[in-house]
Amino acid sequence: MSLQGKVALITGGAKNLGAQIALELAPLGASLALHYNSPKTKEDAAKLQETFKKQFPNTKVAFYAADLTTEAAVNKLFQDVTKDFGQIDIVVNTIGMVLKKPITEISEAEYDKMFAINSKAAFFILKAGAANVKEGGKLITIVTSLLAAFTGYYTSYAGSKAPVEHFTRGVSKELAGKRISVNSIAPGPMDTPFFYPQESPEAVAYHKSNAMEGRLTDVKDIAPIVKFLCTEGQWITGQTIFANGGYTTR
Repeated sequence: MSLQGKVALITGGAKNLGAQIALELAPLGASLALHYNSPKTKEDAAKLQETFKKQFPNTKVAFYAADLTTEAAVNKLFQDVTKDFGQIDIVVNTIGMVLKKPITEISEAEYDKMFAINSKAAFFILKAGAANVKEGGKLITIVTSLLAAFTGYYTSYAGSKAPVEHFTRGVSKELAGKRISVNSIAPGPMDTPFFYPQESPEAVAYHKSNAMEGRLTDVKDIAPIVKFLCTEGQWITGQTIFANGGYTTR
């Protein structure tokens, strides 16, 4: 199914999973608005832009830098993308932050930051998507398979992702009349630089042992699911899809 004439906004789209999703959607004809947060990611954005020039020279791609933890910043991003591309048909929100600590060591500032990135930003991205995405569009948010498991030390991470399930279900009902599907995808622990800093080698081995093939989730496991939801998967809405190689379920 073609995405010719469609515009996809991918938050966190300059590297890791966001970049892989962009590379999945480009061959289908989608134009791509790729957001990144940190100035440190500017180099990754430049490398990805070169990749597009070589592999998909006819794909329109633009990059946007912004901290999306305020509604004003989210609205500005949507306004800028609409101005540059004329419309938005697909929004994929991949941004997130991990914190692995005992609850007794989590500061109020850390709590606020976790919820600002994982919950507040997701809420206002969905709000802006609801207001801006064209009829028949798609809203997709990346959450975590820890929503189907409970373990110590990830309390603030899983807790700050959990509200997104409720946001997703509610918004899917509100947008059903416009045929906009709204879903969350919950990967297992992913083999990206996002995962390793807080994990010991023993913890990494344990996570691997709980999934098929004895490995972590790869970004290439998740990006095709996003592609499916953006194409043939229109009838799926209001769901959290646990894509984790059997890591956990509920």
